[in-house]
Amino acid sequence: MRVSNGKLILCYSKYMKIDILLAELDKLNLPKDQYAITSSGILAIRGIREANDLDIIVSPKLWEELSKKYPIKKEGFESIETGNIQILWKGSFFTDSEIATIEEQIDTANIIQGYRFVNLNLIKKFKKIGGREKDKKDLRLIKSYENKKLQAKH
Repeated sequence: MRVSNGKLILCYSKYMKIDILLAELDKLNLPKDQYAITSSGILAIRGIREANDLDIIVSPKLWEELSKKYPIKKEGFESIETGNIQILWKGSFFTDSEIATIEEQIDTANIIQGYRFVNLNLIKKFKKIGGREKDKKDLRLIKSYENKKLQAKH
């Protein structure tokens, strides 16, 4: 179970199927050219591992609109949580402009099933600076995924 915006959300497992998370994202009716899915969402859509929520980055314009509509959570970094969707903002290492600005991430995103996903090379850079144990594990999973793709080509 998870509580978000005062609402109880039942989750029957730690991980959710990506299609369920994408359907939840669709309900927010966000302009698809102003956000990109980051973090575990990229891993889930590629079948690397499942995600337990969906993290997205948004353009400054969209953040401004959303911050008027939803409460801003400040726990180490600014974000907005609505259901299983977390909108990341200042302070999150996924918004570190030394690696790539939010606009660059959205502009260079891979479009998969009609959604923008931050490209895997950027995700690897963000995960390296994250340095958490789960980031290290994700980097190993990404490397394995890339090796399998390389072997399939040969």
